[in-house]
Amino acid sequence: MKIKRKRAKIEGIELSDKVVIINRVAKVVKGGRRFSFNALSVVGDGDGHVGVGFGKANDVPDAIDKSKEDAKKNVYKININKNTIPHEVIGTFKSAKVIMKPAAPGTGIIAGASVRAVIEKVGISDILTKSQGSRNPINIVKAAMDGLRQLRSLKEAAECREISISKLWE
Repeated sequence: MKIKRKRAKIEGIELSDKVVIINRVAKVVKGGRRFSFNALSVVGDGDGHVGVGFGKANDVPDAIDKSKEDAKKNVYKININKNTIPHEVIGTFKSAKVIMKPAAPGTGIIAGASVRAVIEKVGISDILTKSQGSRNPINIVKAAMDGLRQLRSLKEAAECREISISKLWE
């Protein structure tokens, strides 16, 4: 039995945001180059809710606003265990792969800039991560989100295996 992750309802949740990357892209037309911008943003409440959004526009502020609005539409509830993750997980998206491991208290966030933005917005303060494959920040952030959405609590793991929580420890 596979547990599907549903999007979280964001009414009453105070979300903060962080812009991960802003790109300038050029379209070559008859008169020269036409520039536009795209932005990748992460929103979260620091208590297990996080969302990622992507926006495109002709101006940087408009692209950032669009990405924030998109991120607010894609907020997920993530299972966290105290200040770390419950178990090791590997998230993938296209050729990007992000390995995440729980860490002892006081370790801090050992992660690159793209993964760090997602981890901080979730509210995790002790974690070890390694990104492999793609260096594209968009793919890395989406791989990190994939990994975080795979996290399961003890209760969910027991339900998936159709056994009691006490039997899970045996």
